[in-house]
Amino acid sequence: MTRSITLVLNKPFRVLSQFTDEAGRKTLADYVRQPGVYAAGRLDFDSEGLLVLTNDGALKARLIDPRSATPKSYWVQLEGRPDVAALNKLERGVKLKDGLTAPAQVELMAKAPPSLWKRRPAIAPRPGRPTSWISLTITEGRNRQVRRMTAAVGLPTLRLIRHRVGDFQLAGLVPGELRDVSAQ
Repeated sequence: MTRSITLVLNKPFRVLSQFTDEAGRKTLADYVRQPGVYAAGRLDFDSEGLLVLTNDGALKARLIDPRSATPKSYWVQLEGRPDVAALNKLERGVKLKDGLTAPAQVELMAKAPPSLWKRRPAIAPRPGRPTSWISLTITEGRNRQVRRMTAAVGLPTLRLIRHRVGDFQLAGLVPGELRDVSAQ
C-alpha cells in the first residue's frame, strides 16, 4: 500500500500550477521534488499562495469537487475601496457570464495581511487610485473566479493570495517553500 503524501506549497507569482510547460515558464517542478503528487486545484499564473499537492485521490476529490463546498480563503488587494454595496454583492453572490456565484464571506481588512512578503515585480497601482484589502472565502472554484467577482463589482484585483483551503493553511511559508503535512 502506498503511503499517503500531502504537501503544501506557497506558489510564487508567475508560476504555473502544473509540472510542465512547453513555453519554458516556471512550474511546480521548479519547487516540488516529491514524485507522484498532484495539485489539488489550481492557482492561476498571476496568483500566489497556498497550493495543496497530494497522491491521495480521495483528499484531492474532496478539495476540488464543488459538491464538497470546501472553503478557500484569499487575501485580495483591490484597486479602489469597496463600499457597503460592493461588499454585500460579493457576500450574496455575483452574476458572472457562467452564472451566479455562491454566497461568499467577505471582510474589509484595515491593512495588508500580517507577514506579507514583497512581490516581485511589485504592484504598481495607478496614480491617484487608492488600494484596499479584503479577505474573501468562497466554496466554488471556477476559473479566475475571485478576479471576475471583484471586477463585476467595479474593483479590479491587483494581487491575489490564497491562504487557506479547507483545514490547510499557508501559515508562515515563504514563496517557493514546501511543507509536508501528511500527518494532518
